[in-house]
Amino acid sequence: MEKMLVGCFLLLLGQILLLPAEARQRPRSRSISRGRHSRTHPQTALLESSCENKRADLVFIIDSSRSVNTHDYAKVKEFILDILQFLDIGPDITRVGLLQYGSTVKNEFSLKTFKRKSEVERAVKRMRHLSTGTMTGLAIQYALNIAFSEAEGARPLRENVPRVIMIVTDGRPQDSVAEVAAKARDTGILIFAIGVGQVDLNTLKAIGSEPHEDHVFLVANFSQMESLTSVFQNKLCMAHMCSLLEHNCAHFCINTPGSYVCRCKQGYILNADQTTCRIQDLCAAEDHGCEQLCVNLLGSFVCQCYSGYSLAEDGKRCVAVDYCASENHGCEHECVNADGSYSCRCPKGFSLNPDKKTCTKIDYCASPNHGCQHECVNTDDSYSCRCLKGFTLNPDQKTCRRINYCALKKPGCEHECVNTEEGYYCRCHRGYTLDPNGKTCSRVDHCAEQDHGCEQLCLNTETSFVCQCSEGFLINEDLKTCSRADYCLLSDHGCEYSCVNTDRSFACQCPEGHALRGDGKTCAKLDACALGDHGCEHSCVSSGDSFVCQCFEGYLLRADGKTCRRKDVCQAVDHGCEHVCVNSGESYICKCSEGFRLAEDGKRCRRKDVCKSTHHGCEHICVHRGDSYICKCSEGYILAEDGRRCKRCSEGPIDLVFVIDGSKSLGEDNFEIVKQFVTGIIDSLVISPKAARVGLLQYSTQVRTEFTLRNFSSAKDMKKAVAHMKYMGKGSMTGLALKHMFERSFTQAEGARPLSARVPRVAIVFTDGRAQDDVAEWASKAKDNGITMYAVGVGKAIEEELQEIASKPTDKHLFYAEDFSTMGEISEKLKKGICEALEDSDGSQDSPAGELPKRGHQPTVQHRYLFEEDSLSRSAQKLFHSTKSSGSPLEDKPDECKCENLIMFQTLANEEVRKLTQRYVLEEMTQRMEALENRLRYR
Repeated sequence: MEKMLVGCFLLLLGQILLLPAEARQRPRSRSISRGRHSRTHPQTALLESSCENKRADLVFIIDSSRSVNTHDYAKVKEFILDILQFLDIGPDITRVGLLQYGSTVKNEFSLKTFKRKSEVERAVKRMRHLSTGTMTGLAIQYALNIAFSEAEGARPLRENVPRVIMIVTDGRPQDSVAEVAAKARDTGILIFAIGVGQVDLNTLKAIGSEPHEDHVFLVANFSQMESLTSVFQNKLCMAHMCSLLEHNCAHFCINTPGSYVCRCKQGYILNADQTTCRIQDLCAAEDHGCEQLCVNLLGSFVCQCYSGYSLAEDGKRCVAVDYCASENHGCEHECVNADGSYSCRCPKGFSLNPDKKTCTKIDYCASPNHGCQHECVNTDDSYSCRCLKGFTLNPDQKTCRRINYCALKKPGCEHECVNTEEGYYCRCHRGYTLDPNGKTCSRVDHCAEQDHGCEQLCLNTETSFVCQCSEGFLINEDLKTCSRADYCLLSDHGCEYSCVNTDRSFACQCPEGHALRGDGKTCAKLDACALGDHGCEHSCVSSGDSFVCQCFEGYLLRADGKTCRRKDVCQAVDHGCEHVCVNSGESYICKCSEGFRLAEDGKRCRRKDVCKSTHHGCEHICVHRGDSYICKCSEGYILAEDGRRCKRCSEGPIDLVFVIDGSKSLGEDNFEIVKQFVTGIIDSLVISPKAARVGLLQYSTQVRTEFTLRNFSSAKDMKKAVAHMKYMGKGSMTGLALKHMFERSFTQAEGARPLSARVPRVAIVFTDGRAQDDVAEWASKAKDNGITMYAVGVGKAIEEELQEIASKPTDKHLFYAEDFSTMGEISEKLKKGICEALEDSDGSQDSPAGELPKRGHQPTVQHRYLFEEDSLSRSAQKLFHSTKSSGSPLEDKPDECKCENLIMFQTLANEEVRKLTQRYVLEEMTQRMEALENRLRYR
């Protein structure tokens, strides 16, 4: 009470001090011009300066529903302009905002929009009528959450600036207002509710602050709103004691003229100190004696009963009401007691007839809205959809899709699996036939199935057979019979006397009394060495009628005059040293090259740790591997082209194609989010012809190539193309898009690097719904051809389709989100997955960074179709080495020590010549085979 008296005293003193100054500063006249006759309000002369320097945040909420006609809407604008005249508007004094509402809320201007009164007046005059519904509660909610936020210009609560709502409405709201208005008042907002015409007064009281006589106003029409101008001038310009004094009210402080009062929230009562509040619960405070429910009233309570019960005469007990027993209800099936009466009920699967007594079986399938694609089947209380044979029900329980038995049962077909209406069957490639087990395939033996007529050999081809001859024979023009090859005739044999055909070649022969020379072609008259058993280990030299034995270079004749021993022991024996053999007296020892150490067996060599013994040059990590080493990089990096330096995985080479869903279910706003998603992936890569190449397809009912792998060599141009990409907005042919991607996007013509370059091929497929075609076939082909498939699904995307698209394991290649809010998280996971793919690709291409000397290298055998040329090439290579002009003809032969005498050497040389001559026969046979293939092709 003392604070209230002090407040009154301060208010009175302030007005006494202000009145003279106001009288001096008041203008002689103040008119408001709004395109009509100027007028001066009666109370303007008295109170027009009382709002000066008045701090407040005021928001007008104006009903702009269709029930407000154009004339009345103009009256509302005039009323607002009248109110503005006595307000002192500025950023540091009174701030003004305005909302108008119908079915939605339109924010005309916020508390921070204008800094001068003239700007606010112009904005009010420019307002346009919405002419829609009456969502009053929605407008108050908007003001509470947004209009009075600091972001929209409201000053912080700690500054104690009064927050005021002035709401004008002419009808019953179409939504709930009591709860949201109470929340607004609980936050300290003062609400003035002005109703015009046939407005429910209780609704206005539910909106306005208490006491209602100071904050709730009802006028008969919009013209009478002018009478409220002076009222609001008094209320808005009066000093707010709640903001001036420390009121200590526990719940609410309510300004009254010259003072204030404390009020409590609903359900509470004010304590004797007139500031704090306590809960009022008479049911809990007294022994009410109610059997079922006790309901608090203002200052009292009443007993009530649950539904289906009535209160007994004592006002405490409850008695169950049985309407079905007390009346002739006439229900066909069941009678159910209801509040104050009864109702008839039908069992599950039946509906109540219009007479509300009898029942009829419900035909749920008769409704055109059941949505079943194939068949609708009635159940007891609903219906279910059923698919035709060969189809299965989709997760939506309405549409059907053809059953992919091949994918579901994984039958294990060796070549191909083909779906049928009721199952599947295995099919073999051309040139193969299905085995009795129905799964595996065997090549068709055309030679066994028909009378081929080949004289010697029959060879199967993919669709037929060809005849072939045994070694030493040539096929005749009938392509069936064979003739022996006349090697002497076919080649320039060079024999001095006679040429004799052998199985695979030819040999030169000499007349009696002559022997074949070492060239295998010319003959020499036999001498003593040739006629007698001389026993020389190496060579015999005729000397008149006798002979002497001689040894090859590097050998010494033993005392027996016949056998030879090597001067160098290492050359004389099969020492088995892997690297170097060193003579040691009558024996030898093995040694290793630099960088190697001798193994325990004393023959083989083991490389020392190459990474420690050489300057490997690896930027990150050197890994010892056998006789060499390789360079590796730390996580997040891949090996550069020189095999030593490292670069970030984002700099690595990759061919990446986006396959983006542009169907109408996506929507243009979400399509923009997808474009940002693509741009984010591009930003994580280094775009250049040698690093990352990126292409993009958009699909709907058709597929459109936005840009190929060869179109752009910089991220800037690529992102510009993504930004200008137009939304297609039709169907969703995902399978067609995958076919286009597989057949065209990864071809060299569209910029993909050849498979031999071993550059990772990656596709990111984005979809937000079910495909209108099959995706399994082309997704499988892409994965089988080395394309890594990432599937990104959002919203209504089908998980089964995403699994068919994504590479294995799906936990690393399949991403799903219920909406577009988590696209950023999916983007980061994708970037990491692409980086890991580049690292794996880099690891698969590990090759030695430093090539070191190797021993005992074995040639690789190359297999050829129909003919084996390996033996021929080895024979030619041996003969080439044996005829090099580097000394003795036998100097480079690995088996030179096997030649026991000159005759053996001649035989070996003849064999090498024969094998070399065979090449010419094979060339002729190859030419004939090519002619045969051409004839078969054009039959």
